Amino acid sequence: MQKIRWGILGPGNIARKFSDGLQLLPQAKIQAVASSNPQRAASFAQDFKVPNIHESYESLANDPEVDIIYVATTHNFHEEHALICINAGKNVLVEKPLATNLMQVDRIMNAAKEKGVFLMEAMWTRFIPAWVEIRKWIADGLIGEIKYLRADFGFFGKWDPLNRKYNPELAGGALLDIGIYPIALAYMLFGEEPSRVETMARLAKTGVDEQSIYLFEYENGAIAELSSCFTGETGREALILGTKGQIRVPMFWKAQEAFLDIHGGESRHSKFELASFGLQYQAIYIMEALLAEKKETEWMPWAETRRIMKRMDSLRASWGMKYPWEV
Repeated sequence: MQKIRWGILGPGNIARKFSDGLQLLPQAKIQAVASSNPQRAASFAQDFKVPNIHESYESLANDPEVDIIYVATTHNFHEEHALICINAGKNVLVEKPLATNLMQVDRIMNAAKEKGVFLMEAMWTRFIPAWVEIRKWIADGLIGEIKYLRADFGFFGKWDPLNRKYNPELAGGALLDIGIYPIALAYMLFGEEPSRVETMARLAKTGVDEQSIYLFEYENGAIAELSSCFTGETGREALILGTKGQIRVPMFWKAQEAFLDIHGGESRHSKFELASFGLQYQAIYIMEALLAEKKETEWMPWAETRRIMKRMDSLRASWGMKYPWEV
């Protein structure tokens, strides 16, 4: 079995969860780590038995023993750090969102295309077992044509203007942090741009959205009712209504169960146990793509990342919300 050697750029909390999952995959090896904090890198290397410790991101990007790098820094650094890796000829998985706006996304993708490397935004939810099965139910026509989607993602985020959730310098706001999950779900299920969009947001004192809602209407009359917030705990559930039945997915972003009800027919409650947190399932498909010399995955292609980011740009524009680096 050919091992795929991973480098970790930014060994914070999400990178630790990803690495926990990688350790369950026989084909994966965590080869190297780099952090702006040397002590954090050393601690991570000790915990995960990582042989190569780098004092700079450039050094990691040029490590000949690394096949692909997972970029797990805060949103505001995604473009800069992805480009460091890509320009060194490395394949890259970038934690979602790929960047903070479409202009940055295009720069990253143009560089990846020029260098001929693999690139993916880490929309890990699409790869977990529950959604693999739910997509099959929908493709098999079990609920008919989808007419309505409701999906929310909210939790209470204690007010702290310096925290990444509220800090505009760190590309804060509910939209990019968690609103991207229900929006990405709508794009996956409907497979097209909405014909009409309505949105509202409440901005925090720092100027980023702490609560927002997005209503999408489609040409066939279908509606998606989506929301995200840092102001309180929501159900974090997805409800998909079709002409023949419905699917309810508790905790849809890390789904471990799904309820299928067909009108006048079958009811099904399926459970899907996640090994570790679940971030590693995307890595399985990524490593298959690398061995096949593909530059993107079918389930999270570049075009999808562009569509979602373009939509989030337009939502922010309608709220008058800009980040400090945007004119």
